[in-house]
Amino acid sequence: MIEIVGKIGSMALIDEKHKDIDYNKFAMIGHWLRPGIAWVTSGAVEIGRLDYVRRHGQELSGEPDEVKADYSAGGQTILMETYRRFIDPKYSIRQVLLEHAHFNNSVSRAHIKNLLSRATEQNAIPIINYNDAVAVEELRKTEITTLTAEGKRPVELVDNDETASQTALLTGAKTLLILTKLDGVYRDIADPSSLITEITGTREEVLNKIEEYKKGCHGASRKGANGALAKLEYIKPCVQAGIEVIIASANHDIKKVLSGESPRTYIKGE
Repeated sequence: MIEIVGKIGSMALIDEKHKDIDYNKFAMIGHWLRPGIAWVTSGAVEIGRLDYVRRHGQELSGEPDEVKADYSAGGQTILMETYRRFIDPKYSIRQVLLEHAHFNNSVSRAHIKNLLSRATEQNAIPIINYNDAVAVEELRKTEITTLTAEGKRPVELVDNDETASQTALLTGAKTLLILTKLDGVYRDIADPSSLITEITGTREEVLNKIEEYKKGCHGASRKGANGALAKLEYIKPCVQAGIEVIIASANHDIKKVLSGESPRTYIKGE
């Protein structure tokens, strides 16, 4: 059984000052991870890019989707190697690369759910990422358009916030933890005192509050990121399912974030 699905964003894993992996973050996460937790990690593309630049003195050139795939393919190996370094050796780790099609097919969904459940039973920790190396954006858009035309509500997996939310739904996790560079969701991102510490009530009330708070979310921290607005949108199915959601900074101890001792945004519909 998966109790917690956690997710960390790409830039939260990077030491921007030194343009390198933030090994302290990996150590903190690795020492906390245990069976019963499914960990969704971004970072393959950015880590692959940094590694390529370090080895060749320049960035790749070419079509953006091809460059992204190439960086991801290289970065995935480093990402998994780094997690392995810091996770307790008595636990196995298992790489799980997902795409949108896996969540839009009932057979694939059942297969993934069973895979993640078995990991807990077998003393293993699944490390999940979107499969940028082989995903084809044109095919994703075609599939989404087709499913929408059929009157279905497809899972798009635009980024790993959605991947984490859908994984929490699939596994019936108690908690969805999203770690980012900020302490949570703000009414006004320019005002540190405007942190929204709690969004609770009935499920309908929480969903209405989310829609209201989304109006104050503008932009993202970098190109390719979707920011707090997207996070609030992606977690709505979890709220409807009664899953508690915590959005917090990766700079804080995870145990303190979960207990409420560190700043966070806590979201739960009863």
